[in-house]
Amino acid sequence: MKGLRKLPRAFYARDTVEVARDLLGKYLVHVVDGVKRIGRIVEVEAYLGAHDLAAHSSKGITERTRVMFGPAGYAYVYLIYGMYHCVNVITECEGHGTGVLLRALEPVQHLEGRTQGPGLLCRAMGIDRRLYGHDLESRDFYLAQGAVSEPFTIVQRPRIGVDYAGVWAARELRFYIADNPYVSRK
Repeated sequence: MKGLRKLPRAFYARDTVEVARDLLGKYLVHVVDGVKRIGRIVEVEAYLGAHDLAAHSSKGITERTRVMFGPAGYAYVYLIYGMYHCVNVITECEGHGTGVLLRALEPVQHLEGRTQGPGLLCRAMGIDRRLYGHDLESRDFYLAQGAVSEPFTIVQRPRIGVDYAGVWAARELRFYIADNPYVSRK
C-alpha cells in the first residue's frame, strides 16, 4: 500500500481518549520476513492509568507493566489466558501508565485469518511478546496515516471484559467505526 506516513511520537503524547479516537482509520504495519502486513484500525479501547481499575497499570509498575509508564509511542504487548497476545499503544507523558488497546483491524494487505478481537488481530499480524516495548517509530512495526482518509462515524461504548473494574467497567472508553464488519462486537 502506497502513501502511508508513519505517525510521529507527538501523535501518541496526547490525551489517551483523543489518541484512541484518532487511531480509528489509521493503519497498523508489521513487516514479517520482508512482507508488510497491513490492517486498518477499526476498534480500540482507552485505558487511563493507575486510577483506571481496568488498566493493567492500576497495579503499579511491575515487570509486565513497566513499558506502560514509559514514554509515548511504544508497544505494550502481553499474553492473556496463556494463549492470546494483545497490543496496546502507550500514550501521554512518561509516568502516566496510559494506553490504547487495538481491538480489531480491517485487513488491507497480506493478512490471513480473522482480525476481529485483540488476540486474533495479533495472531494475523504476527505480533507477540518479542515486540514488547518496541518503538512504534521503527521501520518494521508502526502505525501510519493513509494518503486519503474516508469519513466515518465513531461509536462509543463500554469496554469489553472488564466487569471486575467496578464503576470503570461502565465507562464508555471503547470506540469503533460504525457499520464496519470487522468490529469485534457491536
